[in-house]
Amino acid sequence: MGRATRSKLWGGRFTTRTDPLVERFTSSIGVDYRLARYDVEGSIAHAKMLGRCRIIPQADSRRLVGGLSRILREIDQGRWRVDPSAEDIHTQIQETLERLVGSVARKLHTARSRNDQVSLDLRLYCRVAVGELSEGIRQVQRSLARFAESNQKVIIPGYTHLQRAQPVLLAHHLLAYVEMLQRDADRLADARARIDVLPLGAGALAGTSLPIDRRYVAKLLGFPRIAENSMDAVSDRDFALELVSVLANLAVHLSRLSEDLILWLSEEFGILTLAEAFATGSSLMPQKKNPDVLELIRGQAGLVLGGLSGFLTMMKGLPLSYNRDLQWDKRFVFDTVEASHDALEVLERLLRHVRVRASSVERLLETDAMCATDLAEYLVQRGVAFRDAHDAVGKVVAEAERRGLRLRALPLTVFKRYSAHFDAEALALLEPRRSVARKRSLGGTAPARVRGALARWRRRLGMKR
Repeated sequence: MGRATRSKLWGGRFTTRTDPLVERFTSSIGVDYRLARYDVEGSIAHAKMLGRCRIIPQADSRRLVGGLSRILREIDQGRWRVDPSAEDIHTQIQETLERLVGSVARKLHTARSRNDQVSLDLRLYCRVAVGELSEGIRQVQRSLARFAESNQKVIIPGYTHLQRAQPVLLAHHLLAYVEMLQRDADRLADARARIDVLPLGAGALAGTSLPIDRRYVAKLLGFPRIAENSMDAVSDRDFALELVSVLANLAVHLSRLSEDLILWLSEEFGILTLAEAFATGSSLMPQKKNPDVLELIRGQAGLVLGGLSGFLTMMKGLPLSYNRDLQWDKRFVFDTVEASHDALEVLERLLRHVRVRASSVERLLETDAMCATDLAEYLVQRGVAFRDAHDAVGKVVAEAERRGLRLRALPLTVFKRYSAHFDAEALALLEPRRSVARKRSLGGTAPARVRGALARWRRRLGMKR
């Protein structure tokens, strides 16, 4: 049946055929086909409820469930084909069901509107997405932890303002991203609570006069809560906004991690090298090996952040209850979820193909001014006020810069000029490994602290030795 002549779910009061341009513009099948499985699952639960409540004969309910189950099997087996001429996925499934079970299919929409139907479908989609994305985050965390574990002794400069600041263990730096990603996972788990609310039964906006059993449907579909206001149920997209917001935060974290890796892979930093299978070249410069995957993840964050902004802007002026503007919500959600899934998957694989360049790391650690804070804290331990200690060490650093020397190359007499508390023991602190070992405060970069953090994450992430 072609679009020009096919019946609409809403066509009863219309006597004129819809303009083909309007049909093309209003069609959502090209986007909401992703909801096919969830639409059928929701319809099966709805059909069972209609029969159980005697709203339709139980025999009809069984026929509906049987036909819908056949459609679900086709979807699961990859045999379902999207009809681009359908108005939306709900219409295509309804028409398929009519071909399978006949006119009884027309009873399926009893006590249901596309308004509460599509909200249900989207919630089911988001619920699955949360589970898959949470696992994707977990896999990236595991790859980061494994890389950290295999390079526990590697020391690199830690940076503030992109200037060398203090020596840290590479593992400590990597575990900072494991912490960030855990916050993303926690936010996803928290967002799940807002997703897990059943909207079905709200109808178009006012509920229904038919004796439906929403609690039964909630039980069948695994929803712990039921939307308590029918107008809010059909117009609420906070759950989807929250998911996109969480994924925007995730995109920022993945972008920041990608940026660190991009810098470390450059010759200027030289901390890491990347396997050729995860790099690309230049069409002009034969020598190039580019980290395009990481650059694409970094750039993709802009698309995700733009999607969140667009979604919020679309929602801000909508009066209650349902408005067709909400057709666009799925594009924001699908694009963001799919982009996040792809980024997590490729980043997890890439992290298995990076290696440390030990010789280049040693070069970066030659600047012993990174240990200046250790000198200041040494003076503090000898009773010097921190501000005075900071001032004295700052003057020593300036003296070394004027002479073009490293700190350890200065004679002890220069140190004593600025504080009598300096001695030979203080000069021994100007070594990155000693500096790192002294950072024993909780959460610090000392090897023992990092080993403890790795052990905790190994247990938390279910990693085997």
